[in-house]
Amino acid sequence: MDTAKPILPTLPAAQTPGTAAPNPLAGVQDLAGAAKVAQDFESFFLSQAMDSMFAGVESDKLFGGGSGENVYRSLLTQEYAKVAAKSGATGIADAVQREILRMQEAQKK
Repeated sequence: MDTAKPILPTLPAAQTPGTAAPNPLAGVQDLAGAAKVAQDFESFFLSQAMDSMFAGVESDKLFGGGSGENVYRSLLTQEYAKVAAKSGATGIADAVQREILRMQEAQKK
């Protein structure tokens, strides 16, 4: 192995560790991205809450039960959560979106 030749390529000065590369989108708030992330967070939160809620519900022994029902119950609660988050009834996504935009504004300064 040739020791004179570096293993990793050298980075340009703007990309060297410890220095911040210029951000072309600095100062631009991503409203659509913030809204999507906030809605995804609300959906995940509601899904976890619904999983806890349905954990104590016993399945019908005549028609259901087994590991297949557990898998599909999880998928069903995820879909319920997506619909609930899309409706905006809880307001969690609005609060999260406001916080994301506030943090973006603070980074801009």
